Amino acid sequence: MPTSELYDLIIVGGGPAGLTAGIYAMRAAMKTVLVEKGLAGGQVNNTDIVENWPGLETISGAALAANFLRHAASYGLPVKAREIVAVEPGLRHHTVRLDNGEELRAHAIILGMGGSPKKLGVPGEDANYGKGVSYCATCDGFFFRNKEVLVVGGGDSATEEALYLTKLATKVTIVHRRDALRASMILQQRVQAQPKINILWNTVITAIRSENGGVTGAALQDVITGRQRDLAADGIFIFIGFSPNNQLVPAGTLMNANGFVASDAKCETNMPGIFVVGDLREKYARQIVTAAGDGCTAALAAAHYVENQKTGG
Repeated sequence: MPTSELYDLIIVGGGPAGLTAGIYAMRAAMKTVLVEKGLAGGQVNNTDIVENWPGLETISGAALAANFLRHAASYGLPVKAREIVAVEPGLRHHTVRLDNGEELRAHAIILGMGGSPKKLGVPGEDANYGKGVSYCATCDGFFFRNKEVLVVGGGDSATEEALYLTKLATKVTIVHRRDALRASMILQQRVQAQPKINILWNTVITAIRSENGGVTGAALQDVITGRQRDLAADGIFIFIGFSPNNQLVPAGTLMNANGFVASDAKCETNMPGIFVVGDLREKYARQIVTAAGDGCTAALAAAHYVENQKTGG
């Protein structure tokens, strides 16, 4: 029989936003539980070096994620390592259903499921995932030591990962569909100063080539001239943005055209008592520091909401 326990707050997702929310929720003496099916810290774990977390000039993504979790644990934040199958809003309490049949109820819920890497959607991409196609250089870069790789994208993630791959690969070619990078200027300067990096401007990949179970290169097209050609490569790393993980967002919750959840200044959605944080939230900038800020805001707002629910205020 499924069990049901009533909490003040349930936090869905254990990235920087969710863990920060957990810290503030525990400090507010709310009965809280965080549910995360994967590795605590989220996408931060896939970042080689973080250089823009205030107070630390440089720290590895994995170490920063561990710091978040350690800090939350120091306040006694309970964490359930389960998969959530449904989030169901209610009039007095909201319900979270887990994959083992367990039901959790709470006055408030914070949604922080983050996002997943966008795919190119070209032939050969899915078939060669894990066989030369990757969305995480820090996870898979080691396998391409002394080899030639392509990096697709022009933002911060693409340039950061390209720079990381220069430590391993003999040559890194950035394939970018525009004529200028979108990354921060300091990253652009580092890319331009790195002799192992070459950039193909105004270029897209139209197919991924493979033989004998491994990537051999890509079919390229110039978006201005239409010229097509093949380029040999041992690996292809794709960093073209993220899609929101909104599968658990309750029906009726307002989202923008891209699937990001709308909220007010308190991170509260149009569903009373349901808040959204981090990369899932519709906002201008998606950074670790803004995710943490969301977590703080949502937890403080949730504490106020829960108190009003309990006192009838």
